[in-house]
Amino acid sequence: MSLLDDLLGAAQGGQAGGGSLIAVASQLIEKAGGLQGLIAILQQHGLGEAVQSWIGTGANQAVSGGQLGQALESGGLGSLLQEAAGKLGIDQGDLLGKLSQVLPQAVDHLTPNGQLPEAGQGGGFDLGGLASLAGSLLGGSKA
Repeated sequence: MSLLDDLLGAAQGGQAGGGSLIAVASQLIEKAGGLQGLIAILQQHGLGEAVQSWIGTGANQAVSGGQLGQALESGGLGSLLQEAAGKLGIDQGDLLGKLSQVLPQAVDHLTPNGQLPEAGQGGGFDLGGLASLAGSLLGGSKA
């Protein structure tokens, strides 16, 4: 987890928060047991249709911070959210509002062909892929 902590700390060095949000998304994916685990949690707790849009090749369906928070907390990830909000020095509601913008892009980025990666491929978790997403978020928005 030290690599994720390093990313979180480095991103706080004035990069508009995009990198630190990617680090939080990375932590959520890791704690959920990989991308498939996070997808399963979100689907089981009411965000199935939205998550399918993030995986698919079309437009990403929006979710509110409240919806995302409810699903993540119901899925056992509430303590991670509290810890991340504390590290970032922001309210958990603000964190969830920002994550509701970043997490769909992260899932979309990690499923470029509209399909989840094979479970044997690190559970679909690709820190390098998220690092490149952080670069695109910080360097300009995806068209």
